[in-house]
Amino acid sequence: MTEAYIFPGQGSQFPGMGKELYESSPRARDLMERANELLGIRLTDIMFGGTDEDLKATDVTQPAIFLHSYVLSQCHPALEGRMPAMTAGHSLGEFSALAAAGALGFEDALRLVQIRANEMQKCCEEVPGTMAAVIGLSDEAVEQICVGCSGTVVPANYNSPGQIVISGAREAVEQACAMAKAAGARRALVLPVGGAFHSPLMEPARKALGEAIEATEVRKPLCPVYQNVTAQPVTDPVLIKKNLLAQLTAPVRWTASVHRMVADGAGKFTEIGPGSVLQGLVRRITGGGEILIEGIES
Repeated sequence: MTEAYIFPGQGSQFPGMGKELYESSPRARDLMERANELLGIRLTDIMFGGTDEDLKATDVTQPAIFLHSYVLSQCHPALEGRMPAMTAGHSLGEFSALAAAGALGFEDALRLVQIRANEMQKCCEEVPGTMAAVIGLSDEAVEQICVGCSGTVVPANYNSPGQIVISGAREAVEQACAMAKAAGARRALVLPVGGAFHSPLMEPARKALGEAIEATEVRKPLCPVYQNVTAQPVTDPVLIKKNLLAQLTAPVRWTASVHRMVADGAGKFTEIGPGSVLQGLVRRITGGGEILIEGIES
């Protein structure tokens, strides 16, 4: 059966993430200790013993989720001997997908994630913004609401039919939520996030991240990676770099990505990393049916 590996993004973290694998697998322990050394902090101490609040900071969350996801993909016994036909990741998860497919080396990917997280954290502090989930409206209706708002607010995550996350300046996001409710949305709820991810408010992070991506070796992946910006399978290293940078301010086209993977033959989706959010999204996008969905998270 054609299998797709999918990797979660920010918000899927939980206290204790990765601890079980660290204690049971010498290879996992080695990778995690290499990450601690490269990052210059004991990230595993925060992952294993930190609180929800400790894990929420963008510059901690992103490396932690990447590390957990990547180590699971390489070391979990249930995945031994398996090779996906395609990979994809939601936002931050795209770095995990690229590393799992061999396009990025482990240390290179971790270094890029750290730079991305640090630069996005700076944006959050310098240009405050937020995000909100809008449920029960069409993509087109939400897009029109964003256009009609005074201030910066854009669709950020096309998560599943009828579920879009919008992102931008707080007042504009709140205005869009009010307009969405008036238009019949079942819910329009501001999310407890640190900034306006996948919006123009992340533009100040582009220079440093772009320079880092350009200086990083990207190899042809072992299988196609379905990137967020285009929802298309990509194997060209030049295009991978271009899309990875564009993703910073562009929306995550998750619904279209899953549809394209199914059209290309995916009969099984395996979510690798903390949480199970992507499994739920895939079920809503595909309608379940004959598609197999599983998770590997500890």
